[in-house]
Amino acid sequence: MTKALMIQGTGSNVGKSMLVAGLARACVRRGLKVAPFKPQNMSNNAAVTADGGEIGRAQALQALACGLAPHTDMNPVLLKPESETGAQVVVQGQRFATTGALGYGKLKAQLLPKVLESFERLKSGVDLVLVEGAGSPAEINLRPGDIANMGFAEAARVPVVLAGDIDRGGVIAQLVGTQAVLPPEDAGRIKGYLVNKFRGDPRLFEAGDAEIARRTGWAALGVLPWFADGWRLPAEDVLDIASQAGGAIKVAVPQLARIANFDDLDPLSAEPEVTVEIVPPGRPLPADASLVLIPGSKSTIGDLNFFRAQGWDIDLKAHLRRGGRVLGICGGYQMLGREIADPEGLEGKPGTVDGLGLLDVTTVLEPAKTLALTEATWVETGDAVQGYEIHLGRTQGPDCARNWLTVGDRPEGAVSADGLVQGTYLHGLFSSDRFRAGYLAGLGAENAGESHSQQVEDTLDTLAAHMEAHLDIDALLALAE
Repeated sequence: MTKALMIQGTGSNVGKSMLVAGLARACVRRGLKVAPFKPQNMSNNAAVTADGGEIGRAQALQALACGLAPHTDMNPVLLKPESETGAQVVVQGQRFATTGALGYGKLKAQLLPKVLESFERLKSGVDLVLVEGAGSPAEINLRPGDIANMGFAEAARVPVVLAGDIDRGGVIAQLVGTQAVLPPEDAGRIKGYLVNKFRGDPRLFEAGDAEIARRTGWAALGVLPWFADGWRLPAEDVLDIASQAGGAIKVAVPQLARIANFDDLDPLSAEPEVTVEIVPPGRPLPADASLVLIPGSKSTIGDLNFFRAQGWDIDLKAHLRRGGRVLGICGGYQMLGREIADPEGLEGKPGTVDGLGLLDVTTVLEPAKTLALTEATWVETGDAVQGYEIHLGRTQGPDCARNWLTVGDRPEGAVSADGLVQGTYLHGLFSSDRFRAGYLAGLGAENAGESHSQQVEDTLDTLAAHMEAHLDIDALLALAE
């Protein structure tokens, strides 16, 4: 019979996604068949699945840790923020609705059956399902209709392990306080706890650990030291990419307000000769950048306005005058054109806006979303490039005749007449090692192109060993039901 265990956290960013990935790999190394599951995720960093949908990028990494292909059942509800108050709701991989926070609250009753349906399908053929919560169950104002934490745990009868983050301070209050505010029946679903991100000797926290166990009555499953190689795994937050200094080749990435699918940056940040600099709002694009990479966006027109409001359009022209190169991916590609037409008002009021004018192309936004895993060829060398497409709209124009990629017989992308500006809809192309090595060689790199996929696999193995060394994995798995 398939067992399940849910990892919830005392707050956002306590490390739940990495804990599930590491535990999944540890279980696979023990010979178990494991699948990841997150009932509800909120992220614009999505992965395209082989069954033609999209899920949160963290669940794609967890699938990799399990040795599985990503599937839409692994993350049946994905919220993709489009504004401060509204988000696109993706259900079982496909767009379901666009709604504000209050409207979403009314939708959740419709979504729980879909969540449970995916969970039941996912259980088939595996020994263990590892479930990741979202945010914190201590947000008891969100408990009515909840599908992300205790609402799901109750409906699916899944026991819970609660993770606290000692690096942000107050971990005793995090864990004990969570129990204090939860309704008794929810607190009773928590069977154990662990402390994550400890810096230094974990023995220094023995008295604190004992106090948490005494006050809560939960099983103490261990204190996990800070995992120093975590930066080698695909980042959940774009700012995590900037945490690792690299070499002299600088790739500047403007931090768009609705930045999406920035996994394009992970293989670049792992290259020793490359520094990926995330440029926050209010700061100019660096004058010493070799490449300015404009990433994907969940709201292309809104982020184009945001780009101009920072003065980055002026910086970009100065960068080109210095002979620097520019690459736009997906929404970034659309921004580089002459204009973007939104006749149906998909991103606001219907109309047409001027683009940055650096590529002689125009884009028309259309309701149908392209979702596809894509095999392409780099025209310059004939090298194969693997990636994915996730976008609204069509882009056409004279610069598309200078395509630098092909997908079968279809030209893909565009290049400016002087060759300095490129655009493409293909995400994930830098994960292809030969392409990445060749592209970076054009920027001056000499030794790029070591296997990125193998580095991720090796890091997952290291994470699993790290967790085995510091957590009581046997006791943790014994809690699964």
